[in-house]
Amino acid sequence: MGKAAIIGVGQSVFTRQYQGSIRELAFEGFKEAMKDAGITSKDIGASVVCSAPEYDKQRSPSGVFAEYFGLNPQPTFYVETLCSSSSTGLRLAYSLVSSGLHDVVAVIGFQKMSEISSAESQERMGRGADIQWESPFGTMMPAYYAMYANAYMNKYGATPEDLALIRVKAGLYGQLNEKAAFRKAVSLEAFCDPEDRMSSPVAAPLRTGDCCANADGSSCVIVANEEKAKALCKKPVWILGLGAATASVNLAGRDLFTGLAAAKDAADQAYKMAGLGPKDIDVAEVHDCFTIAEMMAYENLGFAEPGEGKSLIRSKETYKEGSIPVNVDGGLLSKGHPIGATGGSQIRTIVLQLRGEAGNMQVKDPEIGLVHNIGGVGIYGNVTILGR
Repeated sequence: MGKAAIIGVGQSVFTRQYQGSIRELAFEGFKEAMKDAGITSKDIGASVVCSAPEYDKQRSPSGVFAEYFGLNPQPTFYVETLCSSSSTGLRLAYSLVSSGLHDVVAVIGFQKMSEISSAESQERMGRGADIQWESPFGTMMPAYYAMYANAYMNKYGATPEDLALIRVKAGLYGQLNEKAAFRKAVSLEAFCDPEDRMSSPVAAPLRTGDCCANADGSSCVIVANEEKAKALCKKPVWILGLGAATASVNLAGRDLFTGLAAAKDAADQAYKMAGLGPKDIDVAEVHDCFTIAEMMAYENLGFAEPGEGKSLIRSKETYKEGSIPVNVDGGLLSKGHPIGATGGSQIRTIVLQLRGEAGNMQVKDPEIGLVHNIGGVGIYGNVTILGR
């Protein structure tokens, strides 16, 4: 297997209601990535389109995008692992490139979630679980993660305030991210004010402020083999480690007290492939669909011992100036969560960090970055380690 690098990244602005079509939305991220890489559609050997189905009316978006982006007759593929779709797409692109099948592959993630109502969206989210044994009982994403939050808090003594501190951090950095849907500071006091929307209960102990929002958006990552990367790119970012795992769809088959097993398994694989460990990571993007998800990620990735994730956020070690900066682009909590585009957005952030091009969000001189991207309620786990 040959080496592979990321030579271009792009992302649309994440928004609550995009006015154009899905092809126009996806083109925004693609156009930016192509400009970043300094290539044209003729240089792309294949494309991978990533999203979760049933949020818009288009049955098979890959062919539509290939035509619209000028990628015909190159092959195109469609990948779906719920919220981790574009990280799975990167894994496929890496395989296509490192195996020698293609020199350059574009990974295009998108989701337009505003075409259906919030209630319809929640119903589709619920059907990401087992439609025979769980989702008929009305289980939805906030309720699932609330069960994890209750288990974690009961076992380790974390508090709702600890979770709120994660949202406060997200709000701080979301203000700096021009691509984020929500660019406002969030105070700890807002979670204590019964009149503030942040404190509104969703699924105890999670409140509105603990939950990310649906969004419309796109992302694109251009992957190239070693020869092309060195020829086309001044600052290639190398794919050092990839991990992917699955877990029981039904929560009855899980241990709620150990976080997300798929995330831990994927992290172990990625660290082994890269020949690195948690202490080698300089900056990380983790899947903070809910505040408790970020807390669990600290521990599943080895940044903290079980039960000690709360200490990291209390001491601000996951801030930009801390020992392990996490989600300094505002994370999903500030950016919003267009399912198929999220992983690509996380990858883009780490690529910019490693190239020293993250602007006001820049961490000091990072060499190794990590992306943790989860599909569903820990059904799919993807961890990617990148290096400059």
